Amino acid sequence: MFKKCISILCSFCVAVVGLALPVSAQEGAVSVSAQSAVVINADNGQVLYGKNAENKQAMASTTKIMTALLTLEEAAKDNRIVTVSEQVAAVEGSSMYLNPGDRLSLKDLAVGMLTVSGNDAAYGAAVAISGSEEAFAQRMNARAKELGMENTNFVTASGLDADGHYSTALDMAKLAAAAIENEEFLAICSQPQSTAAFVEPPRTQTYTNHNKLLGRYQGCIGLKTGFTKKAGRCLVSAAERNGVRLVAVTLNAPDDWNDHIKMLDYGFSQLYGVSMDESGAVFSVDVVGGMADTVEAVGSNGGFVTVNAADKDNVKRVVLLPDFTYAPFPQGTQLGKVVYMLNGEEIGSVPLIAAQAVEQQTVERGILRKIKDFFENLFG
Repeated sequence: MFKKCISILCSFCVAVVGLALPVSAQEGAVSVSAQSAVVINADNGQVLYGKNAENKQAMASTTKIMTALLTLEEAAKDNRIVTVSEQVAAVEGSSMYLNPGDRLSLKDLAVGMLTVSGNDAAYGAAVAISGSEEAFAQRMNARAKELGMENTNFVTASGLDADGHYSTALDMAKLAAAAIENEEFLAICSQPQSTAAFVEPPRTQTYTNHNKLLGRYQGCIGLKTGFTKKAGRCLVSAAERNGVRLVAVTLNAPDDWNDHIKMLDYGFSQLYGVSMDESGAVFSVDVVGGMADTVEAVGSNGGFVTVNAADKDNVKRVVLLPDFTYAPFPQGTQLGKVVYMLNGEEIGSVPLIAAQAVEQQTVERGILRKIKDFFENLFG
């Protein structure tokens, strides 16, 4: 049924889903100031480097990654307008400078959280969504369980120190990897500046992102800073290059900016992203019983798949198409696929679809075809 597979060794484009490695296995690969640190492949959770990555400790305002994610998810369903209370405006610490009576949307509160780390914004969103910070914390913890954050407990929405409020570098990396899958979240945390539109009093306010890596590190796409006396300097960052997306976390790190540059550099040296771009692929497939004798099977851009750097030359590209297909079928019907293989296992694929519809052969055309075939056979 299938043509002989066309196998082409690819030294140019593909990547593999690696298995998560033990956190301690990579210690010593990088020297960092952080008490706890980790860098992971954001696409599959593979740990590339870890230092005390599962130690429970305070995480300061990196907490707002969860708060902002839940806020934006709620806003996607109902981006309601929130009226700022005196209690919200009086929240201590970093602020987006909300005043009693201000009115703005949930999404704009998330802007304040992810840029200037507004504690007022985090508390205001928590109360608006769940009625109280305590109830919102229950929602945060439920989501943490869904994400596999096994060593995390949220008490505050802002990250202000509280008994029982803790996480780990590895858990925060899991959270960050999920957060940047949210398009609204990524759009805010990846920009040096973002704006919030106030309904009352009417104004547009621009906020500058506290994340210095956005201007210092090539490919940085976020994510969140944090500091309290108890937690020390905390930082969660994300970066993307050539289809490889990484998340790095440091907790209690005196030299966090440089820690992250070193960890991200190391992470990118360990992985290789290859494009599964088959948008230029065109193949011909014979058609039986159709108004056309052949149909074009075309590919598309399948994005990237990530492999360990050491495996980049071992990926094979295999085209799977049938010898023929039967009419009728509509345009867009999948006829086969291009498969990317590593060590005998499929790591990614791109469908090959019919570029045109082919109608079933009519009786008249069938008779004419038989006459044509007869004379072709007769005269050679």
